[in-house]
Amino acid sequence: MHPRVLGAVVFLAGTGTLATEIAASRLLAPAFGSSTVVWANLIGVVLAALAVGYWLGGKLADRRPEPLLLGRLVLLAALLVAATPFLAKPLLEIAVRAVDDARAGAVVASFAAVVLLFAPPVVLLGAVSPFAIRLAVDDLETAGSVAGRLYALSTAGSLIGTFVPALISIPLLGTQRTLLGAGTLLALASAPLLGRRALVPAVALAALAALLPPGAIRTADGVLYENESRYQFVQVVERPDGSRLLYLNEGVAVHSIWRRDTVLTGGAWDMFLTVPPLLAGPLERVAILGNAGGTTARALARFYPQAVVDGVEIDPEVSRVGRRFFGLGESPNVRLHDADARPFLRATDERYDLITIDAYRQPYVPFHLATREFFQLVRERLRPGGIVVLNVARVPGDDRLVDGIAGTLAAELPQVVVWPALRFNALVIGFSQPLPRAEISRRLRSGPAQLAPLRRLLDGGLYSAARAERPWTDDRAPVEWATDRMLAAFATRGGVLDEKLLPTAP
Repeated sequence: MHPRVLGAVVFLAGTGTLATEIAASRLLAPAFGSSTVVWANLIGVVLAALAVGYWLGGKLADRRPEPLLLGRLVLLAALLVAATPFLAKPLLEIAVRAVDDARAGAVVASFAAVVLLFAPPVVLLGAVSPFAIRLAVDDLETAGSVAGRLYALSTAGSLIGTFVPALISIPLLGTQRTLLGAGTLLALASAPLLGRRALVPAVALAALAALLPPGAIRTADGVLYENESRYQFVQVVERPDGSRLLYLNEGVAVHSIWRRDTVLTGGAWDMFLTVPPLLAGPLERVAILGNAGGTTARALARFYPQAVVDGVEIDPEVSRVGRRFFGLGESPNVRLHDADARPFLRATDERYDLITIDAYRQPYVPFHLATREFFQLVRERLRPGGIVVLNVARVPGDDRLVDGIAGTLAAELPQVVVWPALRFNALVIGFSQPLPRAEISRRLRSGPAQLAPLRRLLDGGLYSAARAERPWTDDRAPVEWATDRMLAAFATRGGVLDEKLLPTAP
């Protein structure tokens, strides 16, 4: 076999392997998010599959060192890679239902999904390099240089497979077409080994990629908009009652809601509206970290029109969707910032009366937004008497995630209280200056009349949080571990994640 042919096959196998891994992260994110544990599952399964492939490729090459067999392995891998986005929909729907019903956390569900969807093609692609080395070695004296050259080509292909999908093909063409394109390249790589007949599947895959309508695999009733941004999959769904929901990278959670006739939602966003009366003076400056489509910003602007709101959202596409579908541009006092929450706070010179934090990928919390170092930065950006509020996931009877975050916040602020407002959401409130319990009740009797029922619920339900013995830090913040333990315990009790809503005022 000509060395250049084998080199091209190995190079394209490396490209296909990493393109599959990068695209896999995008397929998994709408179902499970992009937390550390999900990435760990993805990377771990890919490495294990490659190890199995190396072993399998070496065994097969010793038994049948035939270019035709290598070509068949590459072509089969091409077909599996191209089929992945089509197979992903039903499989991930099952996995999402398991998470939604609390039968499994993202750790277990994402691991199973990765094994079933991505391990088979990666095993086959891992077999390519040792098989190619066996075919290329004619003289033992040059075996080392041949192996080194082919593994260098494989690594070079992996670099292309990493950066081209992440920077070019996924943003421009989407995940589906990226996987179909990778399958096309792999099918073309098999052609010199199998002959012209391998061009038929390559042409078929290329045609499918060209003709596939945008979002053809991710369709649902009531979808007004869907797109893959630089960061995540974005979808807007309109329900029969005319309300609109924003879905991002976690499948089961709604990140924003819009109703034509009211800014109240009956959901977690309303919790934040109860807090401004706890300030000593009027609400003037607000930072919303995790603005999404602007549900909270829109409500604050309606009930506290004198306040200037800085809405911080990492994904510009989400802010554009907020303007288009969720009324985000209705108030001139809402200023949008395309930035990550922590870098934004670090860079700004502003001081705020109220900082709200809702940047969590429910139920998983980005660890860097739940540490003592982050809360120290929050404290520095609060005005005297300022307040920070956080939306934190919980399950009935298990507040270990809430306790971890509230206890860490209490290590930086003198007073922290918790309101378990919903079955699966709690509001954690941190005061830069402590307030006696009687003063909290007195202040909650003021404010917009329409929000009085919510403030009474807050007053009757809050409790004080103690400082954690081991506050979470940038070095140690076991948020995924705490969350999965919480979900697993809930599942063993037969729990189902059906939400109970806050009362909405007329």
